[in-house]
Amino acid sequence: MSHKSARSYAILSIAAAIATIGLKFGAYLLTNSVSLFSDAAESVVNLVAAVVAVWALTLAAQPPDEEHTFGHSKAEYFSSGLEGALILVAALSIGVAALSRLIDPQPIQKVDLGLVLSLIAAAINGGVAFILLRAGKRLRSITLRADAHHLLTDVWTSVGVVVGLLLVQLTGWLILDPIIAIIVAANIVWAGFRLLKETGYGLLDTALPLSDQKIITDLLAPYDRQGILFHAMRSRVAGSRRFVSFHILVPGEWTVQRGHDLSEEIELAISRALPSTHIITHLEPLEDPVSWEDQGLDRFPEHS
Repeated sequence: MSHKSARSYAILSIAAAIATIGLKFGAYLLTNSVSLFSDAAESVVNLVAAVVAVWALTLAAQPPDEEHTFGHSKAEYFSSGLEGALILVAALSIGVAALSRLIDPQPIQKVDLGLVLSLIAAAINGGVAFILLRAGKRLRSITLRADAHHLLTDVWTSVGVVVGLLLVQLTGWLILDPIIAIIVAANIVWAGFRLLKETGYGLLDTALPLSDQKIITDLLAPYDRQGILFHAMRSRVAGSRRFVSFHILVPGEWTVQRGHDLSEEIELAISRALPSTHIITHLEPLEDPVSWEDQGLDRFPEHS
């Protein structure tokens, strides 16, 4: 993955956040609507998250060193985790503001202009979210995907606020304004928990997606038919990088060179099919019972 490219997308997210903060807070100040305030508060979270994303992607781009021999790609989870936490904080602040307005409803002013500003901000967020989502999938960046999903949540928030304020104008029911803000807060909480869940899976070394695992098993299938076996297959994901390890069992009379050539052939095939994958293989003699006793994560062989 080109981390430099990913950082450029994160910088685009910063620019969008600054623009939408100005538009949404302008709409709130014009209208005195707590639901528009909730929308603006979420954009502040977007800005903080985008700044952290640039930092995380910069750190993830650092090459492996003596203290981090597998690289720094997990740094992206700091960004997605912090963004999830900030979303929950924003939801709490929105809920507090909405409850006070629920108890004491306030009149809304200059709704037309406020809604125009909110819709412009939503259009900006929608366009940037689409760009980030495509880039996140292409570059396999959880940071960009998290930012994109948050921006999409922001877009739906803005649409909901606009619809709600139009209903307030039509019905005159001021209590709809804080009710909409509470619904917005609940939606934001859901988005925050989803981000935290994905971050947790990454930090817990979750295995590759089933689609990636199938690619590997399909590549190994022709060797199975030749009598070459595989076991102790393990995988994990760390940000944009994949890690895969397994044992290759071959006839004991093979030379070291022949076994090495086979390992290189298999590793190269997987690397071509799944870029940014670090592969570790372990060659074992097929006939030796010890070869079948080391499949667990912790090794306790019966033979020594």
